[in-house]
Amino acid sequence: MRVLFMGTPDFAVPSLQVLIDQRHEICGVFTQPDKPKGRGYKLQPPPVKELALQNGLTVYQPPTLRDEAIQEEIVRLQPDLIVVVAYGKMLPLKVLNTPKLGCINVHGSLLPKYRGAAPIQWAVLNGDSVTGVTTMFMAEGMDSGDILLTAETEIGPEETAGELFSRLKDLGAELLAETLKRLEQGKLTRIPQEEAAATFAPMLKKEMSIVDWNQPAQRVHDQIRGLNPWPGAVAVLDRKRLKLLSSKVLTYSGEPGTVVSQEGELVVFCGEGAIQITELQTDKGKRMGGKEYLLGHPLSKESIFTS
Repeated sequence: MRVLFMGTPDFAVPSLQVLIDQRHEICGVFTQPDKPKGRGYKLQPPPVKELALQNGLTVYQPPTLRDEAIQEEIVRLQPDLIVVVAYGKMLPLKVLNTPKLGCINVHGSLLPKYRGAAPIQWAVLNGDSVTGVTTMFMAEGMDSGDILLTAETEIGPEETAGELFSRLKDLGAELLAETLKRLEQGKLTRIPQEEAAATFAPMLKKEMSIVDWNQPAQRVHDQIRGLNPWPGAVAVLDRKRLKLLSSKVLTYSGEPGTVVSQEGELVVFCGEGAIQITELQTDKGKRMGGKEYLLGHPLSKESIFTS
Protein backbone atom coordinates (compact mmCIF):
# COMPACT_ATOMS: atom_id res chain seq x y z
CA MET A 1 0.00 0.00 0.00
CA ARG A 2 0.98 3.61 -0.50
CA VAL A 3 0.99 4.96 3.05
CA LEU A 4 1.40 8.42 4.56
CA PHE A 5 2.60 8.25 8.17
CA MET A 6 1.91 10.85 10.87
CA GLY A 7 3.58 10.57 14.28
CA THR A 8 5.99 12.34 16.61
CA PRO A 9 7.29 10.78 19.88
CA ASP A 10 8.97 7.49 20.82
CA PHE A 11 5.56 5.84 21.01
CA ALA A 12 5.19 6.19 17.23
CA VAL A 13 8.65 4.90 16.26
CA PRO A 14 7.92 1.12 16.33
CA SER A 15 4.80 1.67 14.21
CA LEU A 16 6.78 3.52 11.54
CA GLN A 17 9.36 0.72 11.68
CA VAL A 18 6.57 -1.79 10.98
CA LEU A 19 5.65 0.09 7.80
CA ILE A 20 9.29 0.10 6.75
CA ASP A 21 9.78 -3.59 7.53
CA GLN A 22 6.61 -4.58 5.69
CA ARG A 23 7.89 -2.68 2.65
CA HIS A 24 4.88 -0.45 2.25
CA GLU A 25 5.39 2.48 -0.10
CA ILE A 26 5.77 5.32 2.42
CA CYS A 27 5.04 8.48 0.44
CA GLY A 28 5.83 10.86 3.31
CA VAL A 29 6.22 11.23 7.06
CA PHE A 30 4.50 14.09 8.90
CA THR A 31 5.81 14.97 12.35
CA GLN A 32 5.87 17.95 14.73
CA PRO A 33 8.45 20.73 14.21
CA ASP A 34 11.83 20.44 15.96
CA LYS A 35 11.76 21.83 19.51
CA PRO A 36 14.48 23.34 21.73
CA LYS A 37 15.67 21.03 24.52
CA GLY A 38 18.41 20.81 27.10
CA ARG A 39 20.46 23.52 28.76
CA GLY A 40 21.51 25.04 25.46
CA TYR A 41 17.96 24.97 24.08
CA LYS A 42 19.22 23.51 20.83
CA LEU A 43 16.60 22.37 18.35
CA GLN A 44 16.06 18.62 18.62
CA PRO A 45 14.24 16.54 16.00
CA PRO A 46 11.33 14.32 17.07
CA PRO A 47 12.18 10.59 17.30
CA VAL A 48 9.97 9.84 14.28
CA LYS A 49 11.91 12.32 12.15
CA GLU A 50 15.20 10.66 13.09
CA LEU A 51 13.97 7.22 12.02
CA ALA A 52 12.44 8.61 8.82
CA LEU A 53 15.65 10.34 7.76
CA GLN A 54 17.71 7.24 8.57
CA ASN A 55 15.55 5.39 6.04
CA GLY A 56 15.59 8.08 3.36
CA LEU A 57 11.95 9.05 3.79
CA THR A 58 10.59 12.49 2.97
CA VAL A 59 9.73 14.42 6.14
CA TYR A 60 7.16 17.18 6.52
CA GLN A 61 6.96 19.32 9.67
CA PRO A 62 4.13 21.82 9.21
CA PRO A 63 3.06 23.82 12.29
CA THR A 64 -0.56 23.10 11.39
CA LEU A 65 -2.57 20.92 9.02
CA ARG A 66 -5.19 23.62 8.56
CA ASP A 67 -3.10 25.41 5.95
CA GLU A 68 -4.66 24.83 2.52
CA ALA A 69 -1.27 24.42 0.87
CA ILE A 70 -0.40 21.60 3.27
CA GLN A 71 -3.74 19.91 2.64
CA GLU A 72 -3.17 20.16 -1.11
CA GLU A 73 0.28 18.61 -0.67
CA ILE A 74 -1.30 15.65 1.15
CA VAL A 75 -3.78 15.27 -1.74
CA ARG A 76 -0.88 15.42 -4.21
CA LEU A 77 0.91 12.59 -2.39
CA GLN A 78 -2.08 10.33 -3.20
CA PRO A 79 -1.85 7.98 -0.22
CA ASP A 80 -4.02 4.88 -0.18
CA LEU A 81 -3.96 5.06 3.62
CA ILE A 82 -2.89 7.48 6.35
CA VAL A 83 -1.52 5.91 9.55
CA VAL A 84 -1.53 8.18 12.61
CA VAL A 85 0.30 7.35 15.85
CA ALA A 86 0.62 10.04 18.54
CA TYR A 87 0.99 12.79 15.97
CA GLY A 88 -0.25 15.52 18.30
CA LYS A 89 -2.51 17.39 15.87
CA MET A 90 -6.13 17.00 14.85
CA LEU A 91 -6.69 16.03 11.21
CA PRO A 92 -9.05 18.35 9.27
CA LEU A 93 -11.93 16.74 7.39
CA LYS A 94 -10.24 17.23 4.02
CA VAL A 95 -7.20 15.26 5.23
CA LEU A 96 -9.40 12.52 6.72
CA ASN A 97 -11.19 12.16 3.39
CA THR A 98 -8.06 12.12 1.21
CA PRO A 99 -6.93 8.45 1.31
CA LYS A 100 -9.25 5.98 -0.40
CA LEU A 101 -8.80 3.45 2.41
CA GLY A 102 -9.22 6.02 5.17
CA CYS A 103 -7.08 6.97 8.17
CA ILE A 104 -6.07 4.43 10.82
CA ASN A 105 -4.93 5.48 14.30
CA VAL A 106 -3.02 3.51 16.95
CA HIS A 107 -4.23 4.66 20.38
CA GLY A 108 -2.73 3.81 23.78
CA SER A 109 -5.89 2.61 25.55
CA LEU A 110 -8.82 0.26 25.21
CA LEU A 111 -11.26 2.63 23.58
CA PRO A 112 -13.69 4.17 24.33
CA LYS A 113 -11.85 4.46 27.65
CA TYR A 114 -9.27 7.25 27.87
CA ARG A 115 -9.78 9.24 24.71
CA GLY A 116 -7.36 12.13 24.53
CA ALA A 117 -3.70 13.08 24.88
CA ALA A 118 -2.52 11.07 27.90
CA PRO A 119 -4.28 7.67 28.01
CA ILE A 120 -1.29 5.73 29.32
CA GLN A 121 -0.59 8.10 32.20
CA TRP A 122 -4.24 8.28 33.30
CA ALA A 123 -4.58 4.51 33.35
CA VAL A 124 -1.74 4.43 35.90
CA LEU A 125 -2.94 7.52 37.79
CA ASN A 126 -6.34 5.91 38.24
CA GLY A 127 -4.86 2.66 39.49
CA ASP A 128 -6.15 0.50 36.63
CA SER A 129 -4.92 -3.09 36.53
CA VAL A 130 -5.53 -3.62 32.80
CA THR A 131 -5.04 -1.44 29.74
CA GLY A 132 -4.08 -1.95 26.11
CA VAL A 133 -3.97 -0.49 22.62
CA THR A 134 -6.60 0.04 19.95
CA THR A 135 -6.51 0.54 16.20
CA MET A 136 -9.42 2.48 14.76
CA PHE A 137 -10.63 4.26 11.66
CA MET A 138 -10.41 7.98 12.38
CA ALA A 139 -13.42 10.31 12.44
CA GLU A 140 -13.82 14.04 13.12
CA GLY A 141 -14.34 13.65 16.88
CA MET A 142 -11.39 13.06 19.22
CA ASP A 143 -10.58 9.32 19.20
CA SER A 144 -14.21 8.57 18.37
CA GLY A 145 -13.86 6.46 15.22
CA ASP A 146 -14.86 2.83 14.75
CA ILE A 147 -12.69 0.29 16.57
CA LEU A 148 -10.80 -2.24 14.43
CA LEU A 149 -8.62 -4.36 16.75
CA THR A 150 -7.56 -4.26 20.41
CA ALA A 151 -4.82 -5.87 22.49
CA GLU A 152 -4.88 -6.04 26.29
CA THR A 153 -2.07 -6.12 28.84
CA GLU A 154 -1.91 -6.04 32.63
CA ILE A 155 -0.44 -3.05 34.44
CA GLY A 156 2.08 -4.05 37.10
CA PRO A 157 1.27 -2.84 40.63
CA GLU A 158 4.48 -0.80 40.71
CA GLU A 159 4.82 -0.11 36.98
CA THR A 160 5.35 3.54 36.07
CA ALA A 161 3.71 5.34 33.18
CA GLY A 162 7.09 5.50 31.45
CA GLU A 163 7.58 1.75 31.75
CA LEU A 164 4.06 1.07 30.49
CA PHE A 165 4.63 3.53 27.63
CA SER A 166 7.64 1.49 26.51
CA ARG A 167 5.61 -1.72 26.47
CA LEU A 168 2.54 -0.29 24.75
CA LYS A 169 4.49 1.29 21.90
CA ASP A 170 5.66 -2.18 20.86
CA LEU A 171 2.24 -3.72 21.45
CA GLY A 172 0.72 -0.95 19.32
CA ALA A 173 3.14 -1.64 16.47
CA GLU A 174 2.28 -5.35 16.56
CA LEU A 175 -1.42 -4.51 16.47
CA LEU A 176 -0.88 -2.11 13.56
CA ALA A 177 0.89 -4.85 11.60
CA GLU A 178 -2.04 -7.22 12.14
CA THR A 179 -4.54 -4.46 11.29
CA LEU A 180 -2.84 -3.67 7.97
CA LYS A 181 -2.62 -7.38 7.14
CA ARG A 182 -6.36 -7.82 7.68
CA LEU A 183 -7.10 -4.59 5.81
CA GLU A 184 -5.30 -5.91 2.73
CA GLN A 185 -7.18 -9.21 3.08
CA GLY A 186 -10.53 -7.45 3.44
CA LYS A 187 -11.07 -9.10 6.85
CA LEU A 188 -11.49 -6.07 9.12
CA THR A 189 -14.72 -5.49 11.02
CA ARG A 190 -15.63 -1.98 12.17
CA ILE A 191 -17.08 -1.74 15.68
CA PRO A 192 -18.75 1.57 16.63
CA GLN A 193 -17.67 2.92 20.01
CA GLU A 194 -20.13 3.11 22.89
CA GLU A 195 -20.37 6.83 23.53
CA ALA A 196 -21.89 6.30 26.97
CA ALA A 197 -18.75 4.41 28.04
CA ALA A 198 -16.30 7.07 26.82
CA THR A 199 -13.86 8.63 29.30
CA PHE A 200 -11.21 11.27 28.66
CA ALA A 201 -7.50 11.55 29.36
CA PRO A 202 -6.49 15.23 29.14
CA MET A 203 -2.91 16.45 28.94
CA LEU A 204 -0.94 16.38 32.18
CA LYS A 205 -0.12 19.63 33.97
CA LYS A 206 2.71 20.57 36.31
CA GLU A 207 0.11 21.50 38.93
CA MET A 208 -0.65 17.78 39.29
CA SER A 209 2.84 17.18 40.72
CA ILE A 210 2.24 18.27 44.31
CA VAL A 211 1.70 15.33 46.67
CA ASP A 212 -1.06 15.51 49.27
CA TRP A 213 -0.01 13.17 52.07
CA ASN A 214 -3.54 13.14 53.51
CA GLN A 215 -4.56 10.91 50.62
CA PRO A 216 -4.53 7.11 50.99
CA ALA A 217 -1.18 5.48 50.29
CA GLN A 218 -2.48 3.80 47.12
CA ARG A 219 -3.51 7.15 45.66
CA VAL A 220 -0.12 8.68 46.43
CA HIS A 221 1.62 5.63 44.96
CA ASP A 222 -0.45 5.86 41.75
CA GLN A 223 0.33 9.57 41.50
CA ILE A 224 4.06 8.93 41.82
CA ARG A 225 4.16 6.22 39.15
CA GLY A 226 1.56 7.87 36.90
CA LEU A 227 3.54 11.13 36.69
CA ASN A 228 6.84 9.37 35.97
CA PRO A 229 8.63 10.53 33.83
CA TRP A 230 6.74 13.85 33.44
CA PRO A 231 5.95 16.04 35.26
CA GLY A 232 6.93 13.94 38.29
CA ALA A 233 5.42 13.89 41.78
CA VAL A 234 7.02 16.54 43.99
CA ALA A 235 7.28 17.10 47.75
CA VAL A 236 9.59 18.91 50.18
CA LEU A 237 11.57 17.18 52.92
CA ASP A 238 13.65 19.24 55.37
CA ARG A 239 13.38 22.22 53.00
CA LYS A 240 14.71 20.16 50.09
CA ARG A 241 12.53 19.74 47.02
CA LEU A 242 12.45 16.15 45.84
CA LYS A 243 10.94 14.49 42.79
CA LEU A 244 9.49 11.12 43.76
CA LEU A 245 9.99 8.55 40.99
CA SER A 246 8.87 5.17 42.32
CA SER A 247 7.35 3.69 45.46
CA LYS A 248 5.72 0.73 47.19
CA VAL A 249 2.54 0.63 49.28
CA LEU A 250 2.92 -0.41 52.92
CA THR A 251 0.43 -1.05 55.73
CA TYR A 252 2.09 1.11 58.40
CA SER A 253 0.06 3.95 59.92
CA GLY A 254 1.04 7.30 61.36
CA GLU A 255 0.70 11.07 61.01
CA PRO A 256 0.41 11.97 57.29
CA GLY A 257 3.67 13.31 55.89
CA THR A 258 5.80 11.98 58.74
CA VAL A 259 9.02 10.38 57.51
CA VAL A 260 10.69 7.43 59.20
CA SER A 261 13.48 5.00 58.44
CA GLN A 262 12.28 1.39 58.44
CA GLU A 263 15.21 -1.02 58.16
CA GLY A 264 17.12 1.72 56.36
CA GLU A 265 14.31 2.44 53.87
CA LEU A 266 12.59 5.82 53.41
CA VAL A 267 8.97 5.47 54.53
CA VAL A 268 6.26 8.16 54.56
CA PHE A 269 2.91 7.89 56.34
CA CYS A 270 -0.20 8.81 54.37
CA GLY A 271 -3.84 9.44 55.26
CA GLU A 272 -4.30 5.67 55.13
CA GLY A 273 -1.26 3.38 55.10
CA ALA A 274 2.22 4.42 54.04
CA ILE A 275 4.59 4.30 51.10
CA GLN A 276 8.23 3.37 50.76
CA ILE A 277 10.01 5.71 48.37
CA THR A 278 12.22 3.44 46.31
CA GLU A 279 13.65 6.07 43.94
CA LEU A 280 13.81 9.85 43.99
CA GLN A 281 15.60 12.73 42.32
CA THR A 282 17.12 15.76 44.05
CA ASP A 283 16.94 19.33 42.79
CA LYS A 284 20.47 18.88 41.45
CA GLY A 285 19.18 16.13 39.20
CA LYS A 286 20.76 13.14 40.91
CA ARG A 287 18.64 10.00 40.95
CA MET A 288 19.01 7.58 43.84
CA GLY A 289 17.23 5.00 45.95
CA GLY A 290 15.50 5.96 49.17
CA LYS A 291 18.08 4.02 51.20
CA GLU A 292 20.93 5.84 49.46
CA TYR A 293 19.27 9.19 50.11
CA LEU A 294 19.00 8.48 53.84
CA LEU A 295 22.70 7.69 54.05
CA GLY A 296 23.51 11.25 52.98
CA HIS A 297 20.52 12.96 54.60
CA PRO A 298 19.85 11.56 58.09
CA LEU A 299 16.36 12.13 59.46
CA SER A 300 15.60 14.18 62.56
CA LYS A 301 12.62 13.90 64.88
CA GLU A 302 11.09 16.89 63.09
CA SER A 303 11.51 15.42 59.58
CA ILE A 304 8.23 15.67 57.71
CA PHE A 305 7.25 15.81 54.05
CA THR A 306 5.36 18.94 53.02
CA SER A 307 3.74 19.74 49.71
